[in-house]
Amino acid sequence: MSLPQTMKAIVTVGQGGYDTLQYRDVSVPQPQAGEVLLRVLAAGMNNTEINTRLGWYSSDVSGSTDSTATNASDKEHDDGGWSGKTPFPLIQGTDCCGEVVALGEGAAAELLGQRVLVRACMRVHGFDDLECEWMASNFDGAFAQFVKVPASEVFAVNCEWSDAELATIPCAYATAETMLNRARVGAGHHVLIAGASGGVGSAAVQLAKARGATVTALTSKGKIQQLLDLGATRALDRDEDLVSALGEFSVDVVIDNVGGTGFPAMLKVLKRGGRLATSGAIAGPIVDLDMRDLYLKDIVLIGSTAWDEMVFPRLVQLIEAGVIKPLLDRTYPLDQIVAAQEEFLRKRHFGNFVLIPPSA
Repeated sequence: MSLPQTMKAIVTVGQGGYDTLQYRDVSVPQPQAGEVLLRVLAAGMNNTEINTRLGWYSSDVSGSTDSTATNASDKEHDDGGWSGKTPFPLIQGTDCCGEVVALGEGAAAELLGQRVLVRACMRVHGFDDLECEWMASNFDGAFAQFVKVPASEVFAVNCEWSDAELATIPCAYATAETMLNRARVGAGHHVLIAGASGGVGSAAVQLAKARGATVTALTSKGKIQQLLDLGATRALDRDEDLVSALGEFSVDVVIDNVGGTGFPAMLKVLKRGGRLATSGAIAGPIVDLDMRDLYLKDIVLIGSTAWDEMVFPRLVQLIEAGVIKPLLDRTYPLDQIVAAQEEFLRKRHFGNFVLIPPSA
């Protein structure tokens, strides 16, 4: 295809409110040695884009994502991004389904024309080192008509899913699968998943079931049936007394990206030697921790950000085998990102939001 010189993109110009999201023309990136250029077919939207715009990752912030968004400030936090200071202006967009349209020197010729997913978490020193660079955090991402990425980080997927359905996968499912992998979830384990109706939570429900686990999902009352339909063995209102509902020493593994006031009860329901894996804290990053629960029960706490090596190839296999399914709640045109983020923060959805760039 003939490539244009400029493209439409959402450029986040700094930390703050929705006025920092600017839809404008920018130059189409040029792939360098070892890189490929993708025409973005669909770009998933996650909490991380909102959190980065708000500077929520800063140690100065103690509230939930929702409360921080309500009181958005243009104060710049040097530690507001995943890896310190975010390099604004930045094109965000961690989740990308795209078509390879140009190759840098050394990129494999067979990639040209392939529909691919991008592994946005890039382990720059190999998988024995946890240091990573993130598309849309360290360098420009997929909220644009084109994006360039290392050729090693694109994975062709052969399935009948739509572009938007594929764009629901990378961040949510890779985050969930990494937590399950590190917590050693297997057949017969009882797994409690907090925030189960969100992108990561709903992915974890499916992926835990694929491992043969029994799943209890925590969600809002109105989404309980949807979680049961998705495969949860049991679904509980997140406002229930968790210890009364499940009992102490009842759960092998907790998968949590919620945090907040519900955290202490999750340690109470874990068995001796149980594992709690966390990848976020949308309900608040500061939690109460009774050290006696931690050490008297030999509990293992697992922080999870960088994706494990086996995760992305496994996800592609599960997609192509029909083991997991996409949870696409709705799509928005790229230039309607503000409306999409406003609705996303209302937490009325089930699954993922996806932005669609204009045709190039």
